[in-house]
Amino acid sequence: MQNSPNQSKSSRSSKGQVYLVGAGLGGATYLTLRGKELLESAEVLVYDALVDGELLRLVPSGCLKVDVGKRGGKPSTPQAEIDRLLVDYCCQGKRVVRLKSGDPLIFGRARSEVTALSAAGCDFELVPGISSVLAAPLMAGIPLTDKELSGAFAVVSGHQPDRLDWEALSRIDTLVVLMGGRNLGTIQERLQRYGRSRDRAIAIIRDGGRSTQSVWQGTLADILDRTAGVSLSPCVIVIGEVVRLQSVFQSMTHSSPLPLQGKTVLVTRAVEQSSTFAELLQERGATVVEMPALEIRPPSSWEALDRAIARLSDFNWLILTSSNGVDFFFERLAALGKDARSLVGVKIAVVGRKTAASLQQRNLIPDFIPPDFVADSLVEHFPESLQGKQILFPRVETGGREVLVKELTTRGATVTEVPAYQSACPDAIDPATLQAFKNQTIDIVTFASSKTAKNAYHLLVEALGKEFLCNTLERVCIASIGPQTTKTCNDLFGRTDIEAQEYTLEGLTHAIAR
Repeated sequence: MQNSPNQSKSSRSSKGQVYLVGAGLGGATYLTLRGKELLESAEVLVYDALVDGELLRLVPSGCLKVDVGKRGGKPSTPQAEIDRLLVDYCCQGKRVVRLKSGDPLIFGRARSEVTALSAAGCDFELVPGISSVLAAPLMAGIPLTDKELSGAFAVVSGHQPDRLDWEALSRIDTLVVLMGGRNLGTIQERLQRYGRSRDRAIAIIRDGGRSTQSVWQGTLADILDRTAGVSLSPCVIVIGEVVRLQSVFQSMTHSSPLPLQGKTVLVTRAVEQSSTFAELLQERGATVVEMPALEIRPPSSWEALDRAIARLSDFNWLILTSSNGVDFFFERLAALGKDARSLVGVKIAVVGRKTAASLQQRNLIPDFIPPDFVADSLVEHFPESLQGKQILFPRVETGGREVLVKELTTRGATVTEVPAYQSACPDAIDPATLQAFKNQTIDIVTFASSKTAKNAYHLLVEALGKEFLCNTLERVCIASIGPQTTKTCNDLFGRTDIEAQEYTLEGLTHAIAR
């Protein structure tokens, strides 16, 4: 929805635009396609506390992220300040996404924000989200209407129970209460005062639609005892006889739980790496925390690679052992005014399906991929004699594959190693990751390379201290993508609990789920 159609373009204060986007249940699984599209192009993100961290990773790396809190009972940014931020960033010509939990127009403060934007002449658009009003009961297997048990339902906020007409609400078949966890006792008492039976069914759904979802079911008489000592926020409360249908719907829709349901997995990865691995784990029910542990940068000097590119015709083989190697080599080739035609007569060997896929994106098919997806097997299965062969090996600047080079040389090849990129450790640990370790909510830590394992260890020791980290990891499963990474994990952590049989992200996912 745009602001007032009669607002002339000439009177608007900027060419920026604000999008008030509903985040749905919080995670990316139930985000709308329009919401995802806007997050991926945002220049400024202003977000609520209940928004899941995985949504924050959808925005571009240069996007400014502004946390404005807005969670009941906890410190948060005043609404007037949020209104000012939206107007200011829009007036700077920015593409601003205001990410609100649930739907932006259900129990939020969108009117204040829209009023401020309209008064300033700022363009805005409202993007709906899947509200927990509907989604949380559904994900718990509770229908809000039923031909026999419920012909209507009402939705209220439990934040200020004294403002509600409990006499009228008590006559409605099904009642859905948001933000009512802290006032559960008052809600129970008011409904019984106005005629609801003590045996009336009630369900409380916390973290609806997430792998951490919990459901408590009871009656108005015993629900307080069933939830004694439990933090219920954020929750959706459903009161009505439809709650008793939960077992019917669960038996039909949840015949077998996902293998990683209820598990939190820490994924260590490169800063710019895509979230493919996280998506594979989430499909199996895991809650994923991503920890950037590697920054990929250009080499300290292009000189050696440039010299090698100038004499490409001298080489018999080009060996690429990572997607980074593919990307940096061909980007440098283009920077020097050349393209893939310069590789005529040069065969290409790659290690791993992911590296092969990166090459194929450039319309090139590798001549050889070793069967075990590890560099060390490349020599063993090489398709021709290496005696006298000239091999170009663009690789990471430091910490590369010395064993591979040694084996190729032993077999008679002449290997020209050139730095094509370098990997570095980020300056600090991601705050969300740090908090997850402090809260001891991590069940599994994954490592897809020796470098990410070393960097992650360094960052965690620096942030938490070695003793605290070691004590925490005693309760955590350590998962490795392959033998070299396993060796590094054993050196750093003293053990590895899971190693993928196929040395790919898919193989690691399968090993963890199994």
